[in-house]
Amino acid sequence: MRRLIPALLTLVLAAGAHAGAHAVAVRVAVAANFTAPMRRIAAAFERDTGHRAVLAFGSTGRFYAQVKSGAPFQVLLAADQRTPARLEREGAAVAGTRFTYATGRLVLWSATPGVVDDHGNVLRRPGSGKIAIADPKLAPYGAAAAQAMARLGVAASLQPRLVQGDSIAQAFQFVDTGNAQLGFVALSQVMADGRIGKGSAWVVPAELHAPLRQDAVLLAAGKDEPAAAALLAYLRGDAARAIIRAHGYEL
Repeated sequence: MRRLIPALLTLVLAAGAHAGAHAVAVRVAVAANFTAPMRRIAAAFERDTGHRAVLAFGSTGRFYAQVKSGAPFQVLLAADQRTPARLEREGAAVAGTRFTYATGRLVLWSATPGVVDDHGNVLRRPGSGKIAIADPKLAPYGAAAAQAMARLGVAASLQPRLVQGDSIAQAFQFVDTGNAQLGFVALSQVMADGRIGKGSAWVVPAELHAPLRQDAVLLAAGKDEPAAAALLAYLRGDAARAIIRAHGYEL
């Protein structure tokens, strides 16, 4: 059920590249952590196929609710595996189209250099600055942050300092604007071209939280849309995979 038909999707992608007047837009719900790479992938996708990806970014939990309420998204790029699988079981996604497009990494980040050390010991030091996380009930990266703090034994001591965002994008914004001293965000939000930009960061060891495997799936609204199938095929190609790696994801 989880298998795509690579040859068929390759043909769809090739056809899209020569679609001309037949090129159409595909509506894509994208997990907030994947914002930066997906913007680059969408531009490359349009250049290479002629199809345009219309992107919406947000928390995976909210996208689930919107799809179930009839939102006309055709493709979902989730921040987890559970949500696409659930939509598939419930008939809101096309069986057999689900695959893992990236595995994310969690990072403790501050916009200020020198705040976060190489081992995350800043979490054990006394302090009053706010720590941003995404809502663990809505965002898999928020759930991973909660798991990491629990396994480090600092969850109780840090609880009074936590501030929650609806999505990992909002958690990042809290830190980026200085409203939080530091926060748990996606590595992809602070890395480009294989390097972390401003501030200071500690990549949280993967064993401290459940794997952040992220699945894509064709939604029911995109079942008969060639552009939607073409986008899923493109995500598995070399051009998209290079962009995904450059933003700190594993494949």
